Amino acid sequence: MSSRLIGVGVGPGDPELVTVKGVNALRGADVVVVPVMDSGERGRAEATVLHYVGGEKVVRVVFALNERTDRARREAAWDAAGERVAGLLREHAAVAFATIGDPNVYSTFTYLAQTVGALVPGTVVETVPGITAMQDLAARSGAVLTEGTEPLTLVPVTAGAAVLKEALHGPGTVVAYKFGRQAAEVAEALRESGRLDDAVWGSALGLPEESVRPAGELDGAPLPYLSTLIAPARREGGRGGKL
Repeated sequence: MSSRLIGVGVGPGDPELVTVKGVNALRGADVVVVPVMDSGERGRAEATVLHYVGGEKVVRVVFALNERTDRARREAAWDAAGERVAGLLREHAAVAFATIGDPNVYSTFTYLAQTVGALVPGTVVETVPGITAMQDLAARSGAVLTEGTEPLTLVPVTAGAAVLKEALHGPGTVVAYKFGRQAAEVAEALRESGRLDDAVWGSALGLPEESVRPAGELDGAPLPYLSTLIAPARREGGRGGKL
């Protein structure tokens, strides 16, 4: 029988936001792989997983999660991680991979699944959806993501500030991921588009060091890499105005 590789979204950090299906997938797997940085420190996914499964079941696999400039080093880390997980799949029927947020939204699981699929043909790849940072930030800040016919645009600021600026000048709500290191450019883009006053940002959601603040307080200082921004749509006309 083919082995199963299951990408499990464990949410943005608060263990209570892991779905029942996610918990069942973690507990039902033979081993649970968690991505860690090459520095060896415990990651957010691992900390969340340990609320539901014993440490003896968890396998730490290094990803160059903090590598943004050396592509060769980053891809070498992906290859090594793929080889490690491929070895686990040859030994076990079900391997879960825990990823923060959702496994189909800017997740390292995507790269892992591609690599493992080539190394272990016939592997069945499944995913269990998870709560995303934008959903958690909306809940914690009171920001409404969409109403009526409004579109929702999600951009990673690692693609460049120009991508965010274009989105902010368009319709609907704009969500920016991974903007911490470009906080100054993000604040400028919000001012230029007239979206600064209603925007909100957050980091370490659900963790003791959580920070949820109005975007107007951005002073250009670098923020945690995984910071999230919500710039709500411009809404006029009262309740149901965009229906």
